[in-house]
Amino acid sequence: MLQTNNYSLVLLIQLSLLAFDLFVNSFSELLRAAPVIQLVLFIIQDIAILFNVIIILLMMFNTYVFQVGLLSLLLERFRALLILSAVYLTLSICLHCWLMCGQCQILLENEISIFKKLVSRRKHEVLPNFLNLRWMESNRFVWTDGLQVLFVFQRLAAVLYYYLYKRSTEYLGDPRLYEDCAWLRDAFARARL
Repeated sequence: MLQTNNYSLVLLIQLSLLAFDLFVNSFSELLRAAPVIQLVLFIIQDIAILFNVIIILLMMFNTYVFQVGLLSLLLERFRALLILSAVYLTLSICLHCWLMCGQCQILLENEISIFKKLVSRRKHEVLPNFLNLRWMESNRFVWTDGLQVLFVFQRLAAVLYYYLYKRSTEYLGDPRLYEDCAWLRDAFARARL
């Protein structure tokens, strides 16, 4: 059974990880001039999302409902959170890769050399669209359509993730999940039929 002191500590850890995630989502764009710090924050953010998923799963495995074998009840209740967590982590990693690939100086130098070769060979032709990327000037807001779509979907998934995660954490704090009670016996009887 999850003790009150243990639940308070776990809740504090979960909310701290969520607060860090919210902080990185809110202020990471201000660190474009410091790509190393931004990269470290992105890596820690992705690890924090993974830790939050692991903590929720451990809390689910600790319930009496899971121990009696009614995993379907837990999955029914937490399916949206588990799916959205995977989607949010995937969107976050994709966004971070897209943003950080633009910060790499080696790629920038290669792109500039390719750009100079193309300009010197074909002065009057239209330049390829792949050079219109955000990392050509990190102090300007240059956003491609794909980056904007990914950014919006990642932020929308973040809002839903925060809501579902907090709701699920509150639900997992219910003492009825950690002891034998009448509703659990009824659910077990229905599952056997």
